[in-house]
Amino acid sequence: MTMFASPALLRLFGRVLQGRYPIVGVFLLLTAAGIYGASRIPTDTSIDRLIVAGDPTAEATLEFERVFPEGEQALIILDAKDPLSPAALQGTDRLEYQLDKIPRVVAHSLLTIYFRSSPPAAISADDAERLRTFATGTSLFRRAGLLGEHYVAIALDLEVKSPAERDRALAAIDALVLPLDVSGHPFTAIRRVGSPWLDAWLERQTGASTKKFMPLFGIFLMTLVFIVYRSWRALTAIILTLGAVVAMAVGLGHLFDWTNSVVSTLVPLTVMVTTTATLVYIHSRYMEPDDTATLLEHHARALANKFLPCTASMFATAVGFAALAVSEIRPVREMGLWTACGLIVAWVGCFTLFPALQSLLRVPRRASSFAEGTWFVGFVDWLVPATRRYRWPLVAGAVAVMLCGAAALFGIPGRLAPLTLETDALTYVNPSERVAQDTRRFQETNGLDVVDLWLETPPGHALDPDFLRGVELLTQRLEQHKGVDSVDGPTSVLRWARYVASGSDQLPTMAAAWPKLAGDLEQILLTEPGARSYVDITNLASVRLSIRGRGELFGPAGAMRKFVEQTWSDVQAGDPALRAVRGRLAGKGVLSGRITERLLPTLTQSFALTASVIFVAFLIVFRSPSARLMTMIPSFFAILSVFIVMRTAGIPLNIATILIGSTVLGATENDQVHFFYHLQEGRAGGSTASALRHAMLTAGRPIVFATLINASGFLALALSDLPPMRQFGTVSASAFVLALLADFTALPAALWILSRDEGQR
Repeated sequence: MTMFASPALLRLFGRVLQGRYPIVGVFLLLTAAGIYGASRIPTDTSIDRLIVAGDPTAEATLEFERVFPEGEQALIILDAKDPLSPAALQGTDRLEYQLDKIPRVVAHSLLTIYFRSSPPAAISADDAERLRTFATGTSLFRRAGLLGEHYVAIALDLEVKSPAERDRALAAIDALVLPLDVSGHPFTAIRRVGSPWLDAWLERQTGASTKKFMPLFGIFLMTLVFIVYRSWRALTAIILTLGAVVAMAVGLGHLFDWTNSVVSTLVPLTVMVTTTATLVYIHSRYMEPDDTATLLEHHARALANKFLPCTASMFATAVGFAALAVSEIRPVREMGLWTACGLIVAWVGCFTLFPALQSLLRVPRRASSFAEGTWFVGFVDWLVPATRRYRWPLVAGAVAVMLCGAAALFGIPGRLAPLTLETDALTYVNPSERVAQDTRRFQETNGLDVVDLWLETPPGHALDPDFLRGVELLTQRLEQHKGVDSVDGPTSVLRWARYVASGSDQLPTMAAAWPKLAGDLEQILLTEPGARSYVDITNLASVRLSIRGRGELFGPAGAMRKFVEQTWSDVQAGDPALRAVRGRLAGKGVLSGRITERLLPTLTQSFALTASVIFVAFLIVFRSPSARLMTMIPSFFAILSVFIVMRTAGIPLNIATILIGSTVLGATENDQVHFFYHLQEGRAGGSTASALRHAMLTAGRPIVFATLINASGFLALALSDLPPMRQFGTVSASAFVLALLADFTALPAALWILSRDEGQR
């Protein structure tokens, strides 16, 4: 077989092979630097890291948190048949006292409010009865989540400034709480609810997930490479190259100040999978016998022959991930740029380090007498005429499936809702984890979706009676919606104080009563530090309303935020005291909602940009726009078909699965680039049938091997404890298999339609 190659490239790769010792030495140093950099990359899964810097919502939240530091909040739920019995109340009081003594932890419950600062040494039956009357005489405790039909709760404020401080506080809390669950008295169960435990679990799993599935993928890779090439030397060259490029790619995160996140796990995996596929293409060409005189000339010719398709394919993959830079979701943007930079490093390694190792290890070639009558040759001889005969049904069927996939993603107006969007941190945690189960159970009856409304007044006017009255009217208006569980703010502090003093939790609406209420609030702010989380006492120019509810009762993603915005706008327009007030939505809950709304734009924009750049690049390289459109059929078929899989399996769009479009398009384009490159080789002196046969025989087996590598690499994510990564692994592996199916059916069928050889068989 004669390999077509540029003379300039032959000279270039001849020098690369001659300089194999210096090349290996340089990569050894760079690999050590990459390992060092990788060990210095921090992990950050906080919600404020999910939005890119400069985003208006993120900037508003940063300003808001400077005025009202949110800290970390959690609940300890104490289940009991009668949570207001003397035994249950005594146990709650004892536990609250112990929790409050933990450094950086502030605990409070209905006992704190009832007994104030002097609880009795023992709660008698009479104390319990009076406390029962107090707790059930208002809806405030139930709305705040401090009391339920079969539970009483202890609220925890974690005044921590770093994940390490948070983890130490959680460890101390668990040491007190978990043994009570074992004893079973006076409580039937102890449940922990809140984001601190969820965030801590996510941070641990983010670091551990790579260590779990990467060894499995490595074992599969070594087995596959050895079965295919039956050479320990070839296996060693591939493994050493992969180790070097992955270490350098991950180490780039330290150089560019990127952080580990939920999706950064995909960086080493994607670089390893893409690089392995490229090495398979290069080595498969190296093994093919040809008519060159020396091994050095043959090696240089094989590299030169594969330089253009491998460069184009890796460029396509890098562009696919770099296109994620359009996303306003910070981890997605960083992961896309990180992977694109890693793929550039991998491209350099594939054409320098790998051939140097091949030469140093003297990797053997395939004998010239390698059997031509294998099963694959027979399969190709049957497939080429079959795809011509059934070209129209094959292409029409692929187009029909793609239309169904588009409908599964975007929905059908009035008939089918779009694919579910999800970014709740609870969905990132393994459902079998106890803290996830506890939080989800609490969420069934109590809303955990929080929207903060930041009201800014002229300096010194935050305690004006007319303004506070307007805030109370706004609070009552918000609480009328069935999806709102509670609205906490300066007037809710007055409600609590009024209930403790008089037994009534209702505030008057007449304007004449509010000067006294404003004075009462001022006194409360001086004596109760907890009340200052709703009023900025430094310049009396900011007030905070924290609206907690169940987002699903408002409608689609973003509906709760829009309801709060519209309600504020309506109340402000009707109340002169609020005309000069500026209202903004801010806080972690708002950030989370904005992320949800940006998932679908991230998917569509990055995919459109990737497809456009790849189309232009292919057009420049191969100068065939019609063929370019045809060869994109397998990628579009795989991507759109996988949305049917997601719809059927109930897999939502989340921060991981939105990457499916760019990932699959970039990775599967490798196959089409190599296929079309060898198709053009075959067309140099033959018909469409002979060109297709040449392309199938030359690129077909490497395409199968590369697909197996891609699918198995991403399928290894199914072992991850992170549900989004597990879902992404499943759908991406399915997409690679679907792309392989289209490579051998819809792609040649489309090329037959494009061909002018109408009589060819």
